[in-house]
Amino acid sequence: MTHPTWTRRRALQSTAAAAAGSLAWGSSWAQDAKEIRIGQSCHLTGPLAPTLLLPLKGQQLAFDEVNKKGGIGGKPVRLITLDDAYDPKKAVENTAKLIDDEKCVALFGYASTANVAAVLPMLAEKKVPMIGAYGGSPVLRAKQHPYFFTTMASYRDEVVQMIRNLVTTLKTQIGVIYQNHAFGQLMLPVVEEVAKELGATIVGKQSLEVSGADAAASAQALAASKPQAVLLLAFGPSTVPMIKALRNYVGVPVYALSIANAKQLVAALGEDGRGMAYTQIIPYPWRQTSAVTRDFNAVMKTANIDVDYDHFYGYLNARVLLEGLKRAAANKALTSAGVTSGMESIGKFDMGGFPLNFGPTRHHGSNFVEITIVGPNGKYMR
Repeated sequence: MTHPTWTRRRALQSTAAAAAGSLAWGSSWAQDAKEIRIGQSCHLTGPLAPTLLLPLKGQQLAFDEVNKKGGIGGKPVRLITLDDAYDPKKAVENTAKLIDDEKCVALFGYASTANVAAVLPMLAEKKVPMIGAYGGSPVLRAKQHPYFFTTMASYRDEVVQMIRNLVTTLKTQIGVIYQNHAFGQLMLPVVEEVAKELGATIVGKQSLEVSGADAAASAQALAASKPQAVLLLAFGPSTVPMIKALRNYVGVPVYALSIANAKQLVAALGEDGRGMAYTQIIPYPWRQTSAVTRDFNAVMKTANIDVDYDHFYGYLNARVLLEGLKRAAANKALTSAGVTSGMESIGKFDMGGFPLNFGPTRHHGSNFVEITIVGPNGKYMR
């Protein structure tokens, strides 16, 4: 990546420098440090890495923006990102380095349900908060964790919106394609539960390999159940051949979760993407009627990057973290405990058309979901 997020090598160099300086860890170190260190472990390599590329750039735009204005409490915010290659064991190792060696006061922007779940016990042990994990797994939200904060709606929230929309339009016979790994296997029973609650029927379901090699066979098998619409519980490159196959063999509306609408994947669909319905868990980024979308459009213009959902996802995610850091700084508590309290103190807060609600007993701050349709030339319509 071209943004200044630290690489693994630079992170290890920083570890050596910190050891040489004999800096003691603790609240006093974090409070007296010349920068605010935030740690991140996510998949920078592997087949699913492209889905994170643009959100990672978007989040860095937010950090660069605040640093150009003097940082938080007069201190720059430094994001240290390590690659875990979608491996939970590696995510745990990275997290230990970020907390113990890099002295990060908070963790941010982790990805993969399994990786986050593997790290949660360490958060409790070290008393370090994690904010804004990329992903909406209901498993991670079933019980409140004292140091885990989410910034976006859950996958269940998205499924409810999709099925409610279909039931409203009298499309109650639904087919499901689910990815044959942890994500799809987790989401299939969620869809079945929500469908039952809202009066829809799952008439057929087929799995999809992560490679997408069986897309045509899965679509043909699903077509036999004659669904009125299809829910696609998958993300990454496999969604492209799957959607194309559904167009060829099933020919009904296809709905997918926000995690599936990465810019490069929608572009790869070409004309087959037209009419696709995607849930969105952030506001429409092209509508500059709020301060946060105006800020985002301004930084994208300065960076000479076209506005899209992917960058805005990362940017908005980072803005929520920065709001928590600002509140910690206002209380002169730029420590892990201070950031935890800062996040809980946000309360009901409208970030320009993106309503948040955090508190001591509410760590899942948003349930915002809307549905968009892909129109001509890959443009999103609301």
